[in-house]
Amino acid sequence: MRDSRRNRQNGFQTMGSDGNWKQSGAGAPKPLRSTGKILGICALIAVVLVLVFGSTYQIREQEQAVLITLGQATAVTEPGLHFKIPFIQHVRKVNTTIQGFSIGYDVDDYNNATANESLMITSDYNFVNVDFFVEYRYSDPVKALYASREPVNILKNISQSCIRTVISSYTVDDVLTTGKNEIQAAIKSRIIDQLEQQDLGIQLVNITIQDSEPPTVEVMEAFKAVETAKQGKETALNNANKYRNEQLPQAQAKVDGIIKEAEARKTERINEATAQVARFNAMYEEYIKNPTITRQRMFFEAMEEVLPDLKVIIESPSGDMQTIYPIDSFVSPSQDGGSPAAPTPAPNYDNADTEE
Repeated sequence: MRDSRRNRQNGFQTMGSDGNWKQSGAGAPKPLRSTGKILGICALIAVVLVLVFGSTYQIREQEQAVLITLGQATAVTEPGLHFKIPFIQHVRKVNTTIQGFSIGYDVDDYNNATANESLMITSDYNFVNVDFFVEYRYSDPVKALYASREPVNILKNISQSCIRTVISSYTVDDVLTTGKNEIQAAIKSRIIDQLEQQDLGIQLVNITIQDSEPPTVEVMEAFKAVETAKQGKETALNNANKYRNEQLPQAQAKVDGIIKEAEARKTERINEATAQVARFNAMYEEYIKNPTITRQRMFFEAMEEVLPDLKVIIESPSGDMQTIYPIDSFVSPSQDGGSPAAPTPAPNYDNADTEE
């Protein structure tokens, strides 16, 4: 009886002798106090866990976060562990690494081209397929999340508009061959200007031309033939320049040799003419002093040059004959080593006869 009374006081049921539970108190079973305590403890632990894990968040190196407090957004750029107020503050993370998208083709399947994006018209009214790849990154996480709903799509539309504007101002040869770098720079400048006006919190890193080709196979083959001809032209020009560079030094050396030889002959002729003038002046001075003797001497020298074997013989009125030119030696061959011969008397040139 005492145990059943205590059980009833504690809210427990008592099993009778027949194996059935007996009603305690007023006849209705009371809830178990231990079960309520366990549930309360579990709820308390859950609340604590929510408060602990909901009040911290982690930002990685390549991320930035936006902390929203009752609708007010604030950028959090420092990486590491940060705290927030649960249920009042919310966090949205933004990936700030360089990302990209393609225009004109599928990144996963390059052969699957998108015609409505890649097909463009040039300034000379030719169609051409041009594929681009755009690289971007988020520069302001708050503007990237709240300045527009889809900033990447806006960037893609701006890129397509700028691409078509620039492509339409270049010829098809420039687009396919030599003008790609200039086209890329012009498109990038236009996109950056548009993004600064829109202020979307997104930044263009780079835009590159992946491929450019004519839209049909026939036109493609024709352009390949043109490109091959241009390469042949460049090869011929390079060979011609190489041959010119090889021949120019040789020709220049020949020219220098001819000029030096001409300068030497010029100097020689000038010196020879100067010597002849000096000789003539000296002879003229002697002629002024003794005109007759100088004239005769010049005559004999001229005759000696014209007729090297000339002899001058003078016959006197008495019949004696004497050789005047060339002058005989003072020593006759028969008297070699003896006394010298008598000097030859001076001839009378007025009565002299010359024979050869």
